[in-house]
This record gives sequence, C-alpha cells and structure tokens, in this order.
Amino acid sequence: MIVARLSGAPRSLVTQAHKRGAVTVNGLVVKPSWPLEEGDLLEFDVQSREPLVATPEEIALPILYEDDDILVVDKPAGMVTHPAHGATSGTLVNALLAHIGTLPGDPLRPGLVHRLDRDTSGLLVVAKNDAALSALGIAMKARTIKREYLGLIHGVPEHARGTIEGPIGRDPHNRMKYAIVGDGRPAVTHYELRETFPKHAEMLFRLETGRTHQIRVHCAAMGHAIVNDPLYGREEARFTLAGQALHAWRLSFAHPRTEQLLEFESGPPQEYEHAKHLLATDV
Repeated sequence: MIVARLSGAPRSLVTQAHKRGAVTVNGLVVKPSWPLEEGDLLEFDVQSREPLVATPEEIALPILYEDDDILVVDKPAGMVTHPAHGATSGTLVNALLAHIGTLPGDPLRPGLVHRLDRDTSGLLVVAKNDAALSALGIAMKARTIKREYLGLIHGVPEHARGTIEGPIGRDPHNRMKYAIVGDGRPAVTHYELRETFPKHAEMLFRLETGRTHQIRVHCAAMGHAIVNDPLYGREEARFTLAGQALHAWRLSFAHPRTEQLLEFESGPPQEYEHAKHLLATDV
C-alpha cells in the first residue's frame, strides 16, 4: 500500500482510513487497489491509535494464593492477559489493578512475570512489588519457575515422551502466527503422553522456555496440533472450548522473599473435561 509507505502507519490503520472514506484520489474516495497515474492527487487522513492505558475494572478472579509479595491466579480461558490494541478492557491486568490497586513494572503489563494466551486457561504468578518482580524475573530467566500444561492433541505421538526444540519467531507468511524459523528465539518443550484416545491424546507439557504460542507451534510442527486451535489447527463446533484445549496445570517456584518452595495445581475447566470425554468416545 502506497499510503502505508507514505504515512508510515500500520496497514490496519490504513485499512480503517479506506473504510472511513479518508483516502481519496483527485477528490474521489477510492479502494486500496486503485491504480495511481502520474499527476494524480492522493490525499489521506490516517488517524493514529489512542494510547493504551490499563485501568482498574471490577472483574472476579479465582485467586489461589496471595500475600504481601505475590498473587497466584487461575486465569479463565477467553481472558486476555494484558491490554493490547483490540483488547483494551476486560483483561487480567484490569482485574488485578482493581483488586490490588497498584502493581510494579510496565504500565500495560504491571506485575506480570509470564503470560498465557487468551484462550489458554490456568495458573499465573503476579508480583505485587518491585523486589518480587525483580526476583521472579531472574528466576524466570534462570528457568527455575516450573510450568506444566495439559493439552489435548490430534493423533497419538510415535514416542511416549520427548523434547521439541525449534526456534520460534513470526511466521513470514502470516503475521498473526508464529512458526519455527531459523532466526527465531530458542524454544524447548518437553512432552509426555498422559492418555490415549481412538484418534487423539492428552499430553503433559513442561516448558523450558516461554515463547509466544510455544506449545501450540511446537505441537503443530510435530503434526499433532492442539485440539480446537483456531490458529494452528482447526475449530470444531462440537466443543464448548473458548479456543485451544490447553491448560496451565501446575506451577512451582521459590517465594521471592522467603525462598520457600511454593507449588500450585489447578484442574482443567469443565469445557476441557467435556472435550476430553468427547474424544474418548470417538469412533
């Protein structure tokens, strides 16, 4: 798009400008594909996005543990972790700010040590002060925060356990997706077969790294996409899942102040268990 090149604006904003009729050639509203000729007068008004702000919102949260330093929450599927364009409210951060008041770190990701995809349910630890955020951030980089996920996949892996190693970055063919790419960031996922069904399986995943969409990308690359994954697999109307059948099941780490080992476990939501039942009865 020439308007995107001239304005320096993201294509999504240029598309919105076209829809508003804010792109004209010689005074006429035109489509993005309109061919320009020498001497044409191109005019456009690409409006910038409003700056994102995280504000408190009274949203119920299932809290498993809380003290002066940290909070462990069981995020429901369908809830975005932090505000972003396209999801400016109703996020976990909005709920946390209403519950706690103030949180340390990035104003849009305050207190967050790690995150979960919108439709992935399960456990997250949140830091309530600067010291806790720093200590947990160091622990995350040192890979001493242990995270285990349960997931339903298509097919049954050849090996009952194994490790998937593949650097993850933006998919060069689809900017909405991630993929295993040569210049991506290192990513390691350990897996273990937990239960088999006629055409599917339940897996236990242990993350060594925490890249965006890591388990989903690695499973798809292995040829066993996560069940009901709208981005890396396919959705099925028979499931009541918000999205992919993936749940952050277990979380363990040393308390950032006392260094006491804390371990938490949260069973999958009803929608996951219902999907598991359906897969078990497939013929």
